[in-house]
Amino acid sequence: MDKQNEKRNTLSSELKSTEVMPLAADNKVYENIKTVLADTRSKVVSAINSAMVQVYWEIGREINEAVGERAEYGKQLLHFLAERLTADFGKGFRVSNLRNMRQFHQTFPIRYALRSELSWTHYRLLMRVTEPKRREFYLKECAESGWTSRQLERQINSLFYERLLATQKEYRAEIANEIFNTVPVTDADYLLKDPYVLEFLGLKDNVKYSESEIEQILIDRLQEFLLELGKGFSFVARQKRITTDHGNHYYIDLVFYNYILKCFVIIDLKTDSLSYQDIGQIDFYTRLFDDKVKQDNDAPTIGIVLCADKDETMAKYSVLADKENLYAANYLSYLPTEDELKSKLEFEREAIERRLLLEKEDDAE
Repeated sequence: MDKQNEKRNTLSSELKSTEVMPLAADNKVYENIKTVLADTRSKVVSAINSAMVQVYWEIGREINEAVGERAEYGKQLLHFLAERLTADFGKGFRVSNLRNMRQFHQTFPIRYALRSELSWTHYRLLMRVTEPKRREFYLKECAESGWTSRQLERQINSLFYERLLATQKEYRAEIANEIFNTVPVTDADYLLKDPYVLEFLGLKDNVKYSESEIEQILIDRLQEFLLELGKGFSFVARQKRITTDHGNHYYIDLVFYNYILKCFVIIDLKTDSLSYQDIGQIDFYTRLFDDKVKQDNDAPTIGIVLCADKDETMAKYSVLADKENLYAANYLSYLPTEDELKSKLEFEREAIERRLLLEKEDDAE
């Protein structure tokens, strides 16, 4: 009897085991269905967002054309529409929302120029950017890079546009216009920035971090770091070993590849101020990387010293001033206020303009 019970229990256990262990073919069917559902859901959400943007633009146009320059009538009309539309269609039509829709039409008056990749939340953030060139830059970058609304807000708040312009080795006021031309960007000056804002690392104040610790945190938050680096970057390696002909080993902190520039970008992390030794080291690493790793169809490797503080004098009187593929940039472990960043960028711009003026005077003599 005991043997019969034992046999039944064994058979029951085997049946249960079979029930919870799906075959490979079952998993494949499930994964295929899951992919179809996820893709369809994404398309539906995208279609709804695009339709909402179009509808809100049309509502904004209707209100704007009806109001014209009649401010008092506009207030009355908005309250009337808010009451009636809420009663008929539910939430979402408060006076403030209708005012945003009118501003939306005023800010983006050409309907066919609206980007289907961007949601209403994206456009509400873009409407806060008052300068047209800045706004157009963020709109284009957001659509092409697939930024979420949260990522777009972060890029605007961290003055992504201004920091990008600050990397120009010879500052020119008209450089902003060149960013928006239709020619593909192939110059590193249009993709690299200074400073880099690394507030997403969550580094604590008054704590001394080693370079290896910061490197590890950057790898742990790689997605955010790639967003901060900019367009076209993909991660390749950390502590990349390069060996010379004499068998000496050197290790590069971080290696990326930029598919727009078609070149490797190597980063050397420094937790202190920029030194002459740091500049010599990145120059050596870049030359060695070109010799040992770069392929014939790759553009010359770009080397960046990412340091806690950049000495402008050191940068001016070193190989950084002469080599097109070497850069020094400082990183900020916190997100500064807009005024703080503007002040820093304005100071650097004025310093570059003064240097260019002195160089012109020297040439004239």
